[in-house]
Parts: sequence; structure tokens; C-alpha cells
Amino acid sequence: MAAPRKLGYLVPQFPGQTHIFFWREIRELEMRGIEPVLFSTLPPPPGLIAHNWSAEAADRTDYLGRISPLELLAALPALPWRRLIRLGCGEKLQFWKDVMIAAGPARVLAQRCRSEGISHVHAHSCGRAALIAALCHDMDGPPYSLTLHGPLADYGPGQRFKWSGATFATIITRKLIDEMQAEMPDALPQTILLQPMGVDTDRLARDTPYVPAAPGGPLRLFCCARLNVVKGHEDLLAAVRQLRDAGRDVTLRIAGEDDAGGTGYRKTLEARIAELGLGEAVTLLGAIDADAVRDELLSAHIFVLASYGEPLGVAYMEAMSCEVPTIGTDAGGVPELITDGTDGRLVPPRDPNALASAIIEIADAPELALRLSSHGRARVVASFRAGLGAETLIKGAFDDHVSGS
Repeated sequence: MAAPRKLGYLVPQFPGQTHIFFWREIRELEMRGIEPVLFSTLPPPPGLIAHNWSAEAADRTDYLGRISPLELLAALPALPWRRLIRLGCGEKLQFWKDVMIAAGPARVLAQRCRSEGISHVHAHSCGRAALIAALCHDMDGPPYSLTLHGPLADYGPGQRFKWSGATFATIITRKLIDEMQAEMPDALPQTILLQPMGVDTDRLARDTPYVPAAPGGPLRLFCCARLNVVKGHEDLLAAVRQLRDAGRDVTLRIAGEDDAGGTGYRKTLEARIAELGLGEAVTLLGAIDADAVRDELLSAHIFVLASYGEPLGVAYMEAMSCEVPTIGTDAGGVPELITDGTDGRLVPPRDPNALASAIIEIADAPELALRLSSHGRARVVASFRAGLGAETLIKGAFDDHVSGS
């Protein structure tokens, strides 16, 4: 039997609270005969390690950020100084700081790839992890690729260097592809593939049919997102306050934690919940594992995430896969996932009134709730299965003939 092909799989601060997508993709790669060798920069803060698979994932992961200063000194002569100077000309000082931080890990990654027969590295990032992969390639490491998961401005300097050496890149939305082609068309790899994140539609499925809320009866809302101001949690709290003031028996449960592991923005939300008198109506669940998220979805009447500008939204996909009527915001890449009125509802961001109206619309129309439930599931099954991402990586990393977008 032939040995499995090995793919270096590099994710920053893996396994974090939002990394269920990566774990699913790893499993899908394994099912297709690929051996993912896991790398990361640093472990996530302890409060953000929430899943029942986290310990296994951490044990399998080589953390490249734990490199001694001696590794940096050894790496300096091997750096591609001409390309760095040419492509980094005009970059901010932060780029050169990033190069110094990434050089040692890149050298170690190149050594690991050579010793273990890793023939390709994929960086699920355009930040420092992508810089490590790019420098690794220039240190006699294997070819690499990268994924853009959000606006390029979120991923720091040095983008021309990171992208120009890649064999291919995947980008999660058509909107982001258009932005990249306008931003630096001369630095992009020849092959750019549209590949959204995906979810396990077999696991995220109902055991019993979805039942809408009874008109006038209790209404259970669920939201799943890290606790950050850009996720619009305060707008959702304001909408819940409106609904309860109107006599609606509404409760809300929010899964997710802040980036500080519970000592950051969570405190702001707790204060806001108290200020609005919602202590009995709103529950902050913290970071919970994937099975607990599924349980919450299956018991909810409506899923709501009022993000200011989600690049696409795995949380929406999970809710739709579980046939929960889903309300999102008409911002970022969300309209590429949800068609308003067909498989979900879209409202303007930063608009609690519109959010409350959409919740009432679904709660008061069981036939609408059922239609959004079934159409949302069909949409995700057709276009957002986790296996699609694994298949794209295999074609890009191991096949010579890949069709670009």
C-alpha cells in the first residue's frame, strides 16, 4: 500500500474556540487518504479551548512559536533577502519585525517538511502564519498555499511577499476575490480558488423535525460567536429588550467567549445585560464544544447573529444545517450565503429595530419559519459542506491541473 501523501496544515493559535471548521477539514482530508501534519504558531489562551477534540488536536500540533533565539540566528543567512527587500520596499517597520519573528519557525518548518516527507504546506491565514510558510519555501521547504478568511487589512503587512510565492490561494467569498484582484493583481498566484468554509452537514442535522414557536408562546433565541463588539451582541440585547417590553416571552442564549478568555469584552456585555434588566432572559454560555452548540441549535426557535461585517459566517451555516431559521446582517460576505427571504433573513447591521422586527416576523408566521428552515438546510448541503474544502486543498496541493477562478 502506498504511503499517504502528507500536507503541512498551519493554523494560528490552534485549536481555538472558532476552529471547529479546521478540525472538520482535517478529518475530511484523512478520509480521502491525505495525512495532515498539524502546525501552529502558539496555543490559544486556556479559556478559549472548548471542544471535546481540543486535547487531541493540541497533542498533534507542533507549535512553531516556541523557537529559541538561536534558531533565529541560524535562519538569518537563509532568508531570501533580495525578494524581501524588493517586495518589502515601502513596508512598515512591523513587516521587518514579523520577518524576524517568523524566520526561526520557518527554518524549523522547512526541516520538519524535509525529514517527514511533507510535500506541501497550506496556511489557513494571511497573517504571520502565511509569512512562516512563505519563508519556509524560500529555505528549501515545499511549495505553499494560503487562505484569505476576511478583509486583507486584518492580516498585517508584507502581503505582496506572502502571496507572490504561493502556488495557489483559496478565498472564501467572491467579494473578497474581487477586492484582492483590485488590490494587488500583479502579486497574486496564477490560481485563485473560491472556496468557502464548510460544515459537517451529516453531524449538524436534526433527529426530529423542526417545530416553530407557537404564536404568542415562549420564543427561544440562540447566538454563537466570540464575544467582540463587532459581532453586534449589544444590538441583539437591545432587540430582546424591545421584544420583552412588547410583552414577548423571549429568552436568548449566547455561546462564545472574548479573546481574553472571559476577562475582556464579556465584562462589558455582563454590565449591559444588567443595565437592560435582562439577567433572567439572557445567558452567556462561554466557549462551549461543538456537541453543545448542536444541542443549543436543536432547541432554538431562531438563530440570530447581528455581526457588523462577517466575512461569511460558519455560525450561520451551522444553524442553517440544523434547519434553524437564521437571521444575519446584510454586510460583508453574508449575502453570498443567505438570500433574504429565501433561506434566511438579512437585516442592516447596527439596527436593533430591524432585528426585532425580523424576529417577530418569523415568530408570528410558522409557515415562514418552516420554509426558512428547510431552504436553509438545502442551501448549506448544496454549497457549504466541509468535504468541499478538503477536495479543493487536495487538488491544489497534489494535482497538476487546477482550474482557477
